[in-house]
Amino acid sequence: MRVEEILPVVSGLFLGALIGLLRPSLRLPVGAALIVAFGVLATVVSGEYLISWSFLLIDIPLVAVSAAASLYVTHRLRWAPRRPR
Repeated sequence: MRVEEILPVVSGLFLGALIGLLRPSLRLPVGAALIVAFGVLATVVSGEYLISWSFLLIDIPLVAVSAAASLYVTHRLRWAPRRPR
């Protein structure tokens, strides 16, 4: 993984944890908007847009996959059965 791809992954992990706090009816619209916004932000901050805007096609799905993974893990941790000590 290149250094330029750390921002989309980290922002996706953050978004996944944040989306998990929302009501289920708001997760999809708010999540989609934030995923696109953070994907564009990652492309602009890394300077990849100077080469080509097609880097959006890499950064937006990267944010989305990272957010989905983070949402899944936080959901599983929250609802995992607790073992008695």
